[in-house]
Amino acid sequence: MSLIPELSVQDFQISLEFYTKVLGFTVLYQRPEEGFAFLVLEDTQLMIDQIGVGRTWQTAVFEHPLGRGVNFQITVSSLQPILEQLAQRQIHLMMPLEERWYRKDHVELGNRQFLVQDPDGYLLRFAEDLGQREVKHESRNN
Repeated sequence: MSLIPELSVQDFQISLEFYTKVLGFTVLYQRPEEGFAFLVLEDTQLMIDQIGVGRTWQTAVFEHPLGRGVNFQITVSSLQPILEQLAQRQIHLMMPLEERWYRKDHVELGNRQFLVQDPDGYLLRFAEDLGQREVKHESRNN
């Protein structure tokens, strides 16, 4: 089982170029006449679909930024190529690169991560796995 988001986009060509040329996704297949593409990056799959072309699933008015309240975490083996492409194109990061550790029971899971918005305002959190470590200080609420 898997979850494959389909993002409604305002300009198919701009979004396709951003995802493929900047972020490094490849097109698994597309239907340009419908403004649709199925994209992959390592283990991540997502679809983009032009608003108003083909079938559009509209649950509310499409206003920028789209996807408010959602952030998509995309785990990759290396952040460096993506960061280089973003910097080369002077694309603003919503959150600069950071190292962050998240507690899971008695261990912490580490990520190098940053946030960027796509052309339609979808929030993308790219993460590189740093492994796990023991929790240094565990608070006890008794």
